[in-house]
Parts: sequence; structure tokens; C-alpha cells
Amino acid sequence: MNNNHPNFSEKELMNDLLASEKQVTSAYNTGITESSCTNLRQQLTQCLNETQEIQYQLFNAMQQRGWYATKQAQSQDVQSAKTKYQQMKNELK
Repeated sequence: MNNNHPNFSEKELMNDLLASEKQVTSAYNTGITESSCTNLRQQLTQCLNETQEIQYQLFNAMQQRGWYATKQAQSQDVQSAKTKYQQMKNELK
């Protein structure tokens, strides 16, 4: 058998999987917001939660291997973001 497929590294494969999970999550979000059927919304929400868990597991595995570097947020930045989004939420009420 002729194998003309490139050999991908574990890092490349995991990065591709992570990108795919992000796209699937986005698709589920769109489906949920555009669905008027309660049963469908519940099913899509369950699928979304499962996909987010898979995405987190991939992210965590990549981060542990040093393949996905993140920086720690300063506590003041976290508080600022909380305040900002709480204000936005209150304005929508």
C-alpha cells in the first residue's frame, strides 16, 4: 500500500483536534441559539457540554506538554473583567 500521507506529530494532531473541537462548540452554540424546540435545545446543550469537556481535556494535555502556553491573569484583571460583564448583564435587564 502506498502511503502518501504526511506523518503528523502528536503536537500537530492534538492542535488539529483542539481546533476542531472549538469549531464544533461554536456550531452547537449557534444551533442552541437558533432552535425553538426545547427538546432539541436540551440535546444540543448536552452535546455542547460534552464537547467543551473534550476541548478542555485536549487543552490541558497540550498545556502539560508545553504545547499551549498561557499566562496567568492578574487578580485585578480578573476582577475588572467580572465587573465589566456584570455591568453589561445589568444593563440588559
